Amino acid sequence: MVAELAASDFKKRFAGSYFGVVWMFVNPVITVLIYFFIFQLGLKSVPPIPGVPYVVWLIPGIVPWFFINETIQGITNCLGEYNYLVKKVVFPVELLPVIKAGSCLIVHACFLIIMFAVFVIGGRMPMITWIQVVYYSFAAFVLSLGVGYFTAAINVFFKDMTQIVSICLQFGMWLAPIMYWEGMFTADHPWMEPLFKLNPVYYIVAGYRDSMLTGNWFWERPMNTLYFWTATAVIFYIGLKIFTRLRPHFSDVL
Repeated sequence: MVAELAASDFKKRFAGSYFGVVWMFVNPVITVLIYFFIFQLGLKSVPPIPGVPYVVWLIPGIVPWFFINETIQGITNCLGEYNYLVKKVVFPVELLPVIKAGSCLIVHACFLIIMFAVFVIGGRMPMITWIQVVYYSFAAFVLSLGVGYFTAAINVFFKDMTQIVSICLQFGMWLAPIMYWEGMFTADHPWMEPLFKLNPVYYIVAGYRDSMLTGNWFWERPMNTLYFWTATAVIFYIGLKIFTRLRPHFSDVL
């Protein structure tokens, strides 16, 4: 049921649109092109990996962020979007965030295929570690779902939550080293390195680049892996706890 509803949600996004699924790629592609012109052509940014063009280094970092950003925003509004299901006593409302996240996962899978194609066309030989992006995609899925449970529940009673989430995600994109290398700051200020790693998104972004560019496995970052899953478990538990606590009041407000 979850798989069918996720596929239906994916199709519904583009229903009635002339260009349909094309719009799914327009904004991300434009975003990548903007950063390419600004950082590679304008600022002459040099990635930390020798011989890797900036745009090739950027893509594995920004693709998971597109997924996290879209998933959290989608889940935040999912109870209002599916209010007719929320009002049905027999429907397990806890599945709605999972359905929305599953729909975003379909989009993410398309971007992964594009990312692999860009790397191959760009002359980079496939590595066995490329398969590891499945693990990091799952990590991003769980993290986004945990945050989404919290924001979706609060958004029912406090509609400004949608705007707050949007603003926080804008900050979040810059707090994670997606467009820039954290060494730009930690070289002169070593105390800043732990601050970067406090952000769970850091683990996912670094993991995608490990998988696609350097060939490192996730168990080579044992402390980061332990911290990420501990922090994610706490976030998920708090988000789901608040969601289930407020669930009996959803139908009354919606």
